[in-house]
Parts: sequence; structure tokens; C-alpha cells
Amino acid sequence: MLSVVEHFPVLIIIISLLSAFTIFIAGWLNKKSCCFISFATILVQFVMSIFVLNHVLTVGTIKYRLGGWAPPWGIEYVVDTLNAYVLIILLFLALVCVMYSKRNIEHELPRKIVSFYVLYQLLVTGLCGVTVTGDIFNMYVFVEIFSLSAYALIASRGKIALRASYTYLILGSIGACFFLIGIGFLYSVTGTLNMHDLSCILNTGDLYSNRIVQAAFVFFVIGLGIKMALFPLHTWLPDAHSFAPAEISAMLSGIIIEVSTYAFIRICFSVYTVNFLKLLPIFDILCWVAASGIIIGSVLAIAQDNLKRMLAYSSVSQMGYIMLAVGLSVSSHNELWGGLTPALMHILNHALMKGCLFLVAGAFIYKADLWNISDFRGLGKKMPFTCAAFVLAAISMIGVPPSVGFVSKLYIILASLDAGKFVFVAIMLISTLLNLVYFWRVIETMYMKQEEGAHNHSSSRRDEVPASMLIPILILASLCIIVGIIWLAEIPMPIMDSVNSLFGLSGGMT
Repeated sequence: MLSVVEHFPVLIIIISLLSAFTIFIAGWLNKKSCCFISFATILVQFVMSIFVLNHVLTVGTIKYRLGGWAPPWGIEYVVDTLNAYVLIILLFLALVCVMYSKRNIEHELPRKIVSFYVLYQLLVTGLCGVTVTGDIFNMYVFVEIFSLSAYALIASRGKIALRASYTYLILGSIGACFFLIGIGFLYSVTGTLNMHDLSCILNTGDLYSNRIVQAAFVFFVIGLGIKMALFPLHTWLPDAHSFAPAEISAMLSGIIIEVSTYAFIRICFSVYTVNFLKLLPIFDILCWVAASGIIIGSVLAIAQDNLKRMLAYSSVSQMGYIMLAVGLSVSSHNELWGGLTPALMHILNHALMKGCLFLVAGAFIYKADLWNISDFRGLGKKMPFTCAAFVLAAISMIGVPPSVGFVSKLYIILASLDAGKFVFVAIMLISTLLNLVYFWRVIETMYMKQEEGAHNHSSSRRDEVPASMLIPILILASLCIIVGIIWLAEIPMPIMDSVNSLFGLSGGMT
């Protein structure tokens, strides 16, 4: 007999899907109700995710059989500490973004309010589905759900955003096809789609040397590499981030590419396992690709004047951080910073930092239609709280202690030293200097450059965004410091220990 909490993984999906239909119907009667329905739904999902994480930590992994069919014939939802952790992060950021969206969408898309929230709820449904499913084909289905929703949400602004969405559609479809081909290859060899069953067959059957199995892994890497904007497969990302509504840019950078990263980690460690990863120099190559992305993404960010485009290239660099940490997970053995600990930390940290920065960028556009950094003169006086939040998130990205960014970089550097990969330490330090260059340029313009004339948008009079937009920004900015202090305090984190032990890796915070 399943407990109530063990039903929550499937309820999180069902409630979200039903909410999308409810928003569509309610929007005919009163379109202003759409935001409140979406907010209430995601709040319920978030509360459920907290109970799920607590259950996983105290009782054990949740396994839910859909339709009563036993796996591997039936679809199974499996929630362990890894996906419970990711689920909380994605629902928290989704909740913050939907709170922010009310006034912003009324301002930017007054005629598309209903369709926006329907698509937004479907986006959340797809992301949650990818996170909780234990069936690899079911994961593909949910990847397509959130991808199609993301394409439409990016295109919702019209004009040049249509081109950005079309580019994302083409490349995203290629990525999805590669992912599906990988699934087909594995199914042709194993005859199953259940992730646990796949792992058992691949491991016990000694199929790691099978060319079809290895080819499937290559397809997974390329397909998901496109989805998570891993350099050099990131070309869709700058335009998509730049022209999407601010809350969608925050979701794209803070969650969508992170959930794709989760899917990559899940396939690497749950399907193929560490034994396969040690058989070939897969993660060594991944580390070098990620390191290249860290530097090139930062250099391209320096060249941008459009703030959202600068943040987009910064996301390419930050994805390099996460994938470098994933690449080091097999070779780093320290109990504190070994295994997947640095990668999991930076998934949360990046969601907080980049979510805050994109919402601030949206606030500048909402208030004065400011897109370019060169136009931010005197903005620190006009929007002091919003600019202060930007500074907190920016110093976190740079890596100033005790921010979350400092802890992430410290742990990745320590993991590099532990693995004997000293060149990656140098790359991390260089990237920190590059981060300082492009973020300092924004801070200097906002606080140290005066307005050019009385006709300029900036003035000494305060003119902040509405509270419903400012509060989410301040929450994320505050967490950039608070969570960093928690990490530094080395408060016991059973999540990290559990994930690392789950995959047979060293590490975890004890």
C-alpha cells in the first residue's frame, strides 16, 4: 500500500497538465485569473516536491507504477535524491517567475495572456515529467512537451523573436531526433526502455563494448548537448535568450538547460553507469569541451552591448562550469568536493544567479525599454533596489565570497586539483577575471556614469518596478548570498551524499 506522498510524483504531473486546460477555459471568462491559477498550481507542486524530497531522504526511493503495470513493460516514475533535488529547484524558480510575470506579461503581451500561461504551465509539466520519469522513452516525450512550449513562448513576442524561435525549433528538433535515435539503438540491443532495466542488461550483459550501444551514447551526448546549450552546440541560445520575455529567459537559462543537464547525468550514471564511463575517455573529452566553452562564452559575453545577449553568452560559460564538474566527477575522490557535488551545487547556484539577472534585465525593459548596457547611465539612482539585486547576482557570478558563485568555483577548483587536472584551475581563474570584466562594465555604467542630459531616461527620482516584479528579484538576489553562506558553513547535506553513493561515486558533504 502506497503512502500519500508516494502518489505525489504522478500528481505533480497530472495537476500541472489539468491546470493548463483550466487556464485555457478560465481565460475565456477572465484572463486576469490565468496568472493566479498558474501560481496556485505551481505552489501546490512545490509543496509536494518538498514532501517528496523529505520522503526520499528519510524512507527511500519512490517507485510509482503507472496503470499498475510492472516495469519494464509499464512506465514507472522513479524519484531518488537526484531528481527530487532538481524538482524542487525547477518548481521554485517556476514559482518565482510566474509571480514576476503578472505585470510584465500584461505590459509586453496584453493580447496573449491566456496563451502565455497555458504554454507556461505545459512547460512546467514537461520539465517535471523529464525529472520524475524512470522510462527513457517517456523522458523523450516530456522533452518534446517542454521544448514545443518553449518554442512557442519565445515566439510570443513576435517580430525578431520569431526568427530566434525558429532557430531554436530547428536545432532543438535535431537534438530531439538524436536523442530518439539513441533510445532506438538501446532498445534494439536490450529490448527495454526502463532505465533501471537498461542499466542491468548493459552491465550484466557486458554490452559496453557493443558498437551500437556506444553509438547510442554519442547520439545522447550530441542530442542533449544541443538541448543544454553545451559549446559548440549553443548557437540557438543567444537569440532565444535575448528576445524571449524576461521570465522565459530566466527559465531557459536557470532551469530548461539545467533539466537537460539532469537528463544527461541520469543517462550517464543511471543507464550507462560509472563502469562504462571509466571504460572510455568520455569524460576527459567532456572536460576539455566544457573548458573551451567556459573561456569562449566569457569572451563573447564581453563583446556584447545588449544585456540579455551578454547574459546568454554567460550562460554558455556557466554550462561549461557544470559540465566540467560533471566531467571531473569520476576522477575526483574527496569526500567533501568529490563526485557530483560541485555539479549539483552549481545547478542550484546558476538557477539563482542567472534567474535573478534575467529578471533584472526584464525590469529594465519594462520600466524604460532599456536593452543596451550603454543606456544604463544613472540607473543605480533611479532603480536602487533592482540595481542592488543585479550587483548581488553579478558578484555571485564573478565569485566573490560568500556568494554561491564563489562556493561553486571553489569546489570545482578543488575537484580539479584532486583529479590532478591543474590546467582547469587556470581556466577557472581566467574565467573569473573575464566575468569581472563584463559585469563590472554594467555596474560601472549604472552607478558611476552620469546621465548625459535632462532628456535622458535616468533621473534622481526613484522609479522602481511594481512590487510583484521586485519581490521575486530580491528573493533570488538574497538567496545568492544566503545559500552561499549555507554551503560555506558545511551544513550536513545528505542530498549530496545520497546522490554520490547512489551512483557509486566518492564525495558528498558530510
